[in-house]
Amino acid sequence: MFPRIEKLCRKFESERDSISAERKHVLKNIAIAIDSQIEKNGKSQLIYICTHNSRRSHFGQIWARVAAEFYGLSSKIQVFSGGTEVTALHPNSITALETMCFQVSQNADEINPRYEVKFGDQLSTTCFSKVYDASENPKEDFLAIMTCSHADKNCPFIPGASSRFSTPYEDPKLFDNTKLQDQKYLERAVEIGKEVFYMMSLTQLSKKNYT
Repeated sequence: MFPRIEKLCRKFESERDSISAERKHVLKNIAIAIDSQIEKNGKSQLIYICTHNSRRSHFGQIWARVAAEFYGLSSKIQVFSGGTEVTALHPNSITALETMCFQVSQNADEINPRYEVKFGDQLSTTCFSKVYDASENPKEDFLAIMTCSHADKNCPFIPGASSRFSTPYEDPKLFDNTKLQDQKYLERAVEIGKEVFYMMSLTQLSKKNYT
């Protein structure tokens, strides 16, 4: 893992007290569901879902992939993202990722390109916008984690999901083309990372692997 990414991971661990009790309750329930899936199937599948799959859901996917690696769960937890419509990974999201020292490379010059997001020499995840039920994502027995209020409200039922959780975050899109743009994207990426790490640290296997 890149040293600066690992340093940020450890910072997330030291800032758990900044997460509200209400959010901790939801995140604990997700961790319980992850444990249940691993016990039942030998693995857990997470899909982070927002409307456009361009900002918050990708932050969730990326940080969950990093956290799984950090806590020794990468063989047990698979992470995906999707939306209710297809757009593209937003350039401002990429800027936030690069600010946090992820290495982002575009695989093709397309309207909706695939990006390799690296957090270590041999550690990466692939990001591109897609609907949550796209062929690349699991179709059944997954955990749906809703990251935006619009998708949360308009998709009360996610076909194939064994459980659905509501964890909406403020949309950094609200600050596009303003002086606060980069600051707010980074704030949102860090907030999601902190909560994802708290969630992952509560799983039973992470406790065994990390203690």
